[in-house]
Amino acid sequence: MEKRESLKKEPLIPEKDFAPAPSGIGAKLSGLYNKSFGVLKLILGICLLPFVYSSVVSFLNELSLVEKPLQGLFWWGSVSFLGVYLFVWEPAVIYTRGHKLLELIFNFFKPLVRVAPYLLPIYTIVLFLLYGLFSLFTKSGWLIEYTVFLSGFSLILHLVFSAKTLRTKKQDFLKANYIFGFSFIFILNLALLSFCLSTIFKRFSFVDFVNTSFAIARDLFVALFDQLFRNKPMAV
Repeated sequence: MEKRESLKKEPLIPEKDFAPAPSGIGAKLSGLYNKSFGVLKLILGICLLPFVYSSVVSFLNELSLVEKPLQGLFWWGSVSFLGVYLFVWEPAVIYTRGHKLLELIFNFFKPLVRVAPYLLPIYTIVLFLLYGLFSLFTKSGWLIEYTVFLSGFSLILHLVFSAKTLRTKKQDFLKANYIFGFSFIFILNLALLSFCLSTIFKRFSFVDFVNTSFAIARDLFVALFDQLFRNKPMAV
C-alpha cells in the first residue's frame, strides 16, 4: 500500500522559529503577562473603533468631491478585487511578494521588518510613485483613471490579506491582536490613501480628512462619556 503524505496548507506568512516555552512558575508568569497585555490591547482596539468609523465617513466625504466617473472607478477597483478573491483566485502570492519587498526595504531596522509589511500597502504606495513619475511626461486622462482604479484594487488586497494574516495568528487572547491590529492598519491605510489622492485631486483635502476624522471621533467619545457618566436626576 502506498502511503499518502498529508498535505499541510502553508501559512500566508511563514511562522518564525521560537524558543521552547518556559515551564513552571515562568510559564504561569508568562501566561499572565500575555493575558494582561492582551486585555490592554483589546481595550485600545475598542478605543480605536470610533476612529475607524470616523475615518471612513471622512474619506467618503472627501471622495464625494471627486468627479463621479473617477469615484466609480475607485469602487470598481475595490469590487473587482473582491470578485477575483471570492470567485476566481486567491492572490496570496501577490501579497506575500509585497510583504517580502517591504522586509527587504526595511532590513536595516529589525523592528520595522516585523511590522511594516502589515502596516504599509506597498502596491498602493508604488502605484502613486509611478503616477508621479509618469505624470511628468504625460497628462493623459487614462493615467489618472488607471491609478484610481488600481488604488481601490490594491488597497482592498492589502486590507483583506492583512486581516486574514492577523486572524490566523495563534495565541490571540480575546482576539486582541486582531481587533487592535486591524483597526490600526485600517486607519493608517485609509490615511495614506487619502494623502495620495490629495496629491492628484485638488478637491480632495488630506487636512480636511484628518480634521473631520478627529472631530467625528471626538463627538463619539463625548456622547459615549455623557451616556455612561453624566449625572442623571434622581426620581422623586
